Amino acid sequence: MPNHIGARKFAMAFTVRLLLFSSLFLLPVSVFAQTKGSIAVGDFLTATAANSSPWLSPSGDFAFGFSPLGSNDLFLLSIWYAKIPDTIVWHANGNNEAAVAPKGSTVNLTANSGLVLRSPQGEELWKSGTSVGVVANGVMNDTGNFVLQDRNSESLWETFKNPTDTMLPGMTFERSGKLSSRQSETNYSKGRFQLLLQEDGNLVLSTINLPTNFANEPYYATDTTSGTVAGSEGKELVFNVSGYLYVLRENGGKYNLAVGEVVSARDNYIRATLNFDGIFAQYYHPKNFTGNVSWTILWSEPDNICQRITESSGVGVCGYNSICTLKGDKRPTCRCPRGFSLLDPNDLYRGCKPDFIQGCKEDKLSGTKDLYDVEVLTNIDWPISDYVQLKPFTAEKCNESCFQDCLCAVAIFRSETCWKKKLPLSNGRVDVSLNSQAFIKVRKDNSTLPIPAPQLPCPDEL
Repeated sequence: MPNHIGARKFAMAFTVRLLLFSSLFLLPVSVFAQTKGSIAVGDFLTATAANSSPWLSPSGDFAFGFSPLGSNDLFLLSIWYAKIPDTIVWHANGNNEAAVAPKGSTVNLTANSGLVLRSPQGEELWKSGTSVGVVANGVMNDTGNFVLQDRNSESLWETFKNPTDTMLPGMTFERSGKLSSRQSETNYSKGRFQLLLQEDGNLVLSTINLPTNFANEPYYATDTTSGTVAGSEGKELVFNVSGYLYVLRENGGKYNLAVGEVVSARDNYIRATLNFDGIFAQYYHPKNFTGNVSWTILWSEPDNICQRITESSGVGVCGYNSICTLKGDKRPTCRCPRGFSLLDPNDLYRGCKPDFIQGCKEDKLSGTKDLYDVEVLTNIDWPISDYVQLKPFTAEKCNESCFQDCLCAVAIFRSETCWKKKLPLSNGRVDVSLNSQAFIKVRKDNSTLPIPAPQLPCPDEL
């Protein structure tokens, strides 16, 4: 009798275990995908608002998947902080364009091509690729790094080695490694600024002449090149797990990008981002928070980007004909002078255009000399747009000289010197140390050209 009871207990236990094991196959794929952050080959995500459950890291801190772009049924394949809205730290980007995916697109984890993003029609929008090896699985790590691994758990591809505009603790890059800004706060395509560890070991911030990758002279540099001390050139840019960001020199020395306060990486999320306006900044955000808590800047470079970008370092952060002003958080903002308006009403940083026609031909064809008003601004300059310098001069003569010169759009006067400038005006900024006056010619509202005038030759050309 005892033997029969034992046999029945064994049979019942075996049946329960079998049922539990069988029930695992009824669970959705996403449950397996989010176990310890591991994703199996063949798993996929679909870009839909109702079915956009991302692949999470084990702690749930980071998510990989489709992030909505506005309300246009468009999505961005990206990594973000799962517990903080709208903070993307990596996104798919190919040929300088963000891999924007329409609703219904899918991303698949494949053995031979890694991650593959396709439109609803099956068009390939982006793929991670792998240099060698066959992908066995993917891992969304708690560091924010998404890694494709082979069957020996060796990395074949990872987002930390293919960054966009953000570094996270635990990330490093060697010479030629770089971050690229986005074009604007909401446009994730490659922007006008880059952070680069050059081959000489110097870490620099530069503007880029899009659509090429030509970099202008740096507007910020660590100067970690070879010097009087052997091995002083930079070897790697390191963002260690404690939140310290530094250039590691060949001789083992460190150049710290921030001197002073460092917050706890255990209690805070930490990131370093090259913003769309050219500011490289380190931010922190408490992990345990309630209410509307925002990211806080720990430090940023450069101190004043409005003044740091010069002729050799490219067009200013605000574009042509604009005026750059530094805000309290050392981030730049832009505005147009009177008589000018934004090239793109939705983008302050694209530059300004004149709202009137100005030129020698137009002035002569107008039939009147009473064409312009003069707007006077203080401590404003466009330092690299002048075509003539007059010295010694007075403010009155400077104003009059520009007013009577059909080539002159703006005249700057300071220290008994007058600089006359043509359009487009470049690198405009506010500088309270200038003690200067800017005389801007603005065409009067009632001054218009006769309709046939543009068809006539300029008198100087007769």
